[in-house]
Amino acid sequence: MNTLRLQLRFLVPLILTLVAAAYLAVPVMDRLTLRWFARDLSLRGSLVTKTLSDSIAEDLQDSRSVRLQSLFNRVVQDERLVAIGLCSLAGQLLRHSPGYPATLTCQQASDVAQQDNPQLRIEGGPVHVGTYPIIGDSGPLANLVLLQDLSFVERRSQDTQKYLIILIAGLGVIIALITVIVAQLSWRGWVSGARALLRGEGLISPMMSSSPELAPFAAELRVRLRDLEDEYRRSLGPEVNWDPERLRSLLRTQLRGDQLIVVSNREPYIHEQVGDSIVVKRPASGLVTAVEPVMRACSGTWIAHGSGNADALVVDAHDRVMVPPGRDEYTLRRLWLSAEEEQGYYYGFANEGLWPLCHVAHVRPVFRESDWQHYRQVNQRFADAVVAESRSEDPIVLVQDYHFALLPAMIRKRLPRATILTFWHIPWPNPESFGICPWRQEILEGMLGTTILGFHTRFHCKNFMETVDRYLEARIEHEHSTISFHDKNTFVESYPISIEWPTAQTVAGWPAVEQCRRTVFERLGLPADHRLAIGVDRFDYTKGILERLHAVERLLEKHPEWIEHFSFVQVAAPSRGSLEEYRLFQDRIHAVTARINQRFATPNYTPVHLLAEHHEHQALNELYRAADVCVVTSLHDGMNLVCKEFVAARDDERGVLILSRFAGAAREMSQALIVNPYHVEETADALQRALTMPEAEQRERMASLRMTVREFNVYRWAGRMLTDAGHWRLRERIEARVQRLQPELL
Repeated sequence: MNTLRLQLRFLVPLILTLVAAAYLAVPVMDRLTLRWFARDLSLRGSLVTKTLSDSIAEDLQDSRSVRLQSLFNRVVQDERLVAIGLCSLAGQLLRHSPGYPATLTCQQASDVAQQDNPQLRIEGGPVHVGTYPIIGDSGPLANLVLLQDLSFVERRSQDTQKYLIILIAGLGVIIALITVIVAQLSWRGWVSGARALLRGEGLISPMMSSSPELAPFAAELRVRLRDLEDEYRRSLGPEVNWDPERLRSLLRTQLRGDQLIVVSNREPYIHEQVGDSIVVKRPASGLVTAVEPVMRACSGTWIAHGSGNADALVVDAHDRVMVPPGRDEYTLRRLWLSAEEEQGYYYGFANEGLWPLCHVAHVRPVFRESDWQHYRQVNQRFADAVVAESRSEDPIVLVQDYHFALLPAMIRKRLPRATILTFWHIPWPNPESFGICPWRQEILEGMLGTTILGFHTRFHCKNFMETVDRYLEARIEHEHSTISFHDKNTFVESYPISIEWPTAQTVAGWPAVEQCRRTVFERLGLPADHRLAIGVDRFDYTKGILERLHAVERLLEKHPEWIEHFSFVQVAAPSRGSLEEYRLFQDRIHAVTARINQRFATPNYTPVHLLAEHHEHQALNELYRAADVCVVTSLHDGMNLVCKEFVAARDDERGVLILSRFAGAAREMSQALIVNPYHVEETADALQRALTMPEAEQRERMASLRMTVREFNVYRWAGRMLTDAGHWRLRERIEARVQRLQPELL
């Protein structure tokens, strides 16, 4: 009891002091909050003004135009924007949106905006007043008056007060608990006190009798850690400035330079024998586009199937070669597959079975026992290669795509301490569709050998977790996105993949947009004032190439004025030509192209140009910069990086992107013209809208798209996965140490 009195004598004044500090801090926080929000509203007003400036300048030249009034009406639908007014330089109110106070003159608005606290109270409540100049080519044209709602500041101020008081009260409780624990440990001795804590005693003893053993203490601690991690992840907004250096820094700090191994079927560089020389090529692959910049930033080892006819000539005795050629930034380890293995594992099970199964693209999947055996055999060979390349017992292994569904569990069996990240680049179907696969249980068990399993969208994550729930006996925690199977946890999360944003140095080396247009138009024999739309894909039935051609045909039917003034270029890299389904699809595309050209062509005009050959990145970038429209009409796609490459290439902020709603990128790139590719009429109308879209609207849409792709680049994609991997590695190490120390303390 003497110990309790001493504790209370210390704790009561401490708690009273903390409560008093909380109430003294509240007015200071109110002033700071108001100042911060006023500054943010001013910045927001400047951004709105810049966005509307071109449209306002064009409208002022035509006094009869009503387009600006319609634009104002749309803009004030923003819940924080109360009203907009446009004042002339002489102080006359030219136009205004509904809700603009009739008594507020331009001079009064200017006077209020120049005050330290630019507030005005109107009928709806307090508003922030800001005036911003509209600058044209010849100088200032007018002033834009923005009235922005301030009532949310009061609500947030109340929330801040509440959270501040709760925080300080929580700190007081934590300090009190620590004080009691320290006193008990001192009173009973450190060793006996620790044992008592593990048994659930000592926190309130001797105030009351001992409680039962605190058996679920460790499990409860894990749950609290997960809650904190989830709260932290939700609090993170979009992050900018993800670049190679930041990724390298992440490896040095959070992952302490741990070894990174990437496994994929397709290699990032192919060596081909051309005459007497060896040529290095980059394959047409979204996976390579996304992952290769990450490897250049992080070094490490990339394990892949050697498919070039000169690949074996450039590797060392251990089948390794440094890439990229001339820079030697990471190691490429090649595996050699026999013709039977490649046919069964790659063309058979992966591309005749899993590919159509996951894409639900109305092509029947084919499953053969022999293909399955080759698939298992090749997955095991790649697992052996990972073990051979690993320099430690706990490397970070990044497994890529549907070719290696069995690989994570195989690696886990040989390297139980490894951190395995599996990224599934294609969609994941619903449980009913996946149930078609005869080896569904083996595939799911193989994938659950991974530590972190990534998909492009939350919808694909949901489908996977429901599939596991349907076909396996596993514990699923939807709140924390984790699956527990055979005492191993797998974290399932969405990581939207992206591209490497071009640096200023790279952009400076690009030819100008006008030069690209001249080069492309001369090569295709098009006049200078021609309009051009492009599509860039592999020859694959999931990419919606056929639907795209039908939309072009329908456009020319509905709008014959585009005949001889509009052409469509389809770049289609050959792919999987040994499969009958792909050969038939390519033949059909050639036939439809010929029919459209026969129907609408003239002696000097070809409506559709089909370029059925591989194009290097430089040639594609030239096409992106030359085109007026880029059409991406995937029937079902994990992400689709062509649309992001097109946006990255348009530093002139021109061009229009037409994007399928069934591509994962549609969830990020809402400023594109989103279409249903199965609806030919809708896609044709989108083409018409894109070809007639004003330059001001093009700039607005493209600027927003470029900001999204720049912020959510490939380094952010990799950084998020590797950051999560670092958190999991740290937590597992802490839990392992706790388990080792527990017997000593009991």
